[in-house]
Amino acid sequence: MASLTAPTDRTQIRAAIFLALAMAATVGGALGFQYLGGFIPCKLCLEERIPYYVGVPVMVLAAISAGLRWPPVVTRVLLAIGGALMVWSLYMAVYHSGVEWKWWPGPTDCGAVEAPSTGGKGILDSLNTFVPPACDEAAGRFLGLSFAGWNAVASLILAGVAWWSAFRRKCD
Repeated sequence: MASLTAPTDRTQIRAAIFLALAMAATVGGALGFQYLGGFIPCKLCLEERIPYYVGVPVMVLAAISAGLRWPPVVTRVLLAIGGALMVWSLYMAVYHSGVEWKWWPGPTDCGAVEAPSTGGKGILDSLNTFVPPACDEAAGRFLGLSFAGWNAVASLILAGVAWWSAFRRKCD
């Protein structure tokens, strides 16, 4: 295992570019399912996106650092931060998946609530009332995994790539 000060090579720039694109594609896919597919995200779904929103610019900065040959410690620390962000994402995705499978309870402020009545008023008076989806109900499953489950898979892979590239020795 290399130290953070070991020289960098093309591995780090390629990994940083890959991670920036993969993180952007992952969160972009979630946004696509939301805005194009009509899948309304719950509170936990929205929180799972935060590591990606932070991670994409960090990985772009890591790619710039590697490309401009900044001190190796800068590039490697940025890649390690990307790995830490994906571990955070993995934790949140596993937690959310467990809530969906009813293995443990979710947050108390994230669940199905009854739609408020119009109180004798018209439908236009209740337009600003939004009832978010429940965190313990998967919007859908593909090959047995929900969106949160697939996020766990993606986060695990991206964390592995980030950590591997952050601590990989330079080839001689």
